[in-house]
Amino acid sequence: LEAAGPSQIGTSTLARWAVMIDAQTGTVLLAKDAEKPMAPSSMAKMMTAYLMFEDLAAGKLKMETQFRVSERAYAITRGTHSSTMFLEMTSTPSIQDLIQGIIVVSGNDASVAVAEGMAGGEEKFAERMNSKARELGMTGSVFKNSSGWPAEGQMVTARDLAVLALRTILDYPQFYRFYSQREFSYNGKTQPNRNLELKNVPGVDGLKTGHTEEGGFGQTTSAIRDGR
Repeated sequence: LEAAGPSQIGTSTLARWAVMIDAQTGTVLLAKDAEKPMAPSSMAKMMTAYLMFEDLAAGKLKMETQFRVSERAYAITRGTHSSTMFLEMTSTPSIQDLIQGIIVVSGNDASVAVAEGMAGGEEKFAERMNSKARELGMTGSVFKNSSGWPAEGQMVTARDLAVLALRTILDYPQFYRFYSQREFSYNGKTQPNRNLELKNVPGVDGLKTGHTEEGGFGQTTSAIRDGR
């Protein structure tokens, strides 16, 4: 690939911001404005899932742990074009259900329920998201909520999303399987995984799509090709 400066390496892509790395060596294969801030949209949920995995691995949460759905969690997906796992107010979904609701069907309701259950509210949960981002070396990211719902000052970079994706794969392989799950059924409704690349692109095993009016369409993808 022809280098075109530190932020422009092999820029053969229509994407506004992009980065591609080889996970085994960390080699950057493609970069296009990879350090520029952008809206995370639902790709922010990767950090929410990472923190859930962290607490599961530490024994602070169990798959059968239940969180109560608040009015806020219920209302965020009602009357708007918003991804949902169809939680009902005052219901008590399990962590296993909520993980699938966040990862597979990108539920904003599930994300709020998790933030409230784990930290008492979205603001406190966002503080933990930002602390973890700094710890992981995500130098260009600021999280304001658990879902990626549009918020002033909320931003990520393509590079940071790649860092988070790789750390998810390496740190929590026992939970990474949720990212390749093809569908999820809850409350009488079955929804396919929002990541259409799982069935359309050979080798893809994750991770997360995102869309808002502000950020447009985005995707963080991992694929295995020839053992790499």
